[in-house]
Amino acid sequence: MVKLKTERDLKSLRRSGNILALILQALEEYARPGVTLEDLDRLAQELLKKEKARSAFLGYRPERGSKAYPAAICTSVNEVVVHGVPTGYKLQNGDVLKIDIGVDYNGYFTDGAVTVGIGSIGEKIQKLIDVTRDALLKAIEVCLVGNRLGDIGWTVENTVRQGGLSVVRGLTGHGVGFALHEEPTVLNYGKRGEGLELKPGLVLAIEPMVSTGSPHIVQRPDDSYATSDGSISAHFEHTVAITDQGIQVLTQ
Repeated sequence: MVKLKTERDLKSLRRSGNILALILQALEEYARPGVTLEDLDRLAQELLKKEKARSAFLGYRPERGSKAYPAAICTSVNEVVVHGVPTGYKLQNGDVLKIDIGVDYNGYFTDGAVTVGIGSIGEKIQKLIDVTRDALLKAIEVCLVGNRLGDIGWTVENTVRQGGLSVVRGLTGHGVGFALHEEPTVLNYGKRGEGLELKPGLVLAIEPMVSTGSPHIVQRPDDSYATSDGSISAHFEHTVAITDQGIQVLTQ
């Protein structure tokens, strides 16, 4: 069941999204060669506590997961697309790091992610990052009242294909707001004019996930998902509200 949000709900979600954006920016700036994934998680926990918010991920058990998630953020490196668990791994020059965070602020949930190139990265990887970010931004532009979910998916896939890259299959965006994952499912592919109509009060987590190689994934023992052929991946995500006044990016 799709749960629409009121203006009062959106006010709290904007605060949740502001907290998320501040923390994600701090993590992005801190991520550099020699920093461990656990260092990033500790920083996220400190900032969440400072903002009187909590991680929406810590203790969460996804539908296809074998256990509750043990950290505040997801840190997915190189071929790992999402749900990478922070470990003592030290970031190295050339790594591609995806940082994903969900924030619960007084029962209002937002979700966001960014991809960071660590140190020096080549043109191919920079293109991957740029195309994935562009796919998200273009998808947000079509989040208008009266459009449909298929318009979002088509825009993501078309942008990625034009960049000569692959949309990762089997992972999707979703509704968000009163819980971390709500209806509807937001695919990164689709047909224009098809699917659920976008109505005022609908809040979505839109999250293109893109690969330089295979679109297929494998689930690892730690419940993370990696590209099946080991190709590098990128991931960007914003929480977006559809309103009569236009698009509101809550995690900007």
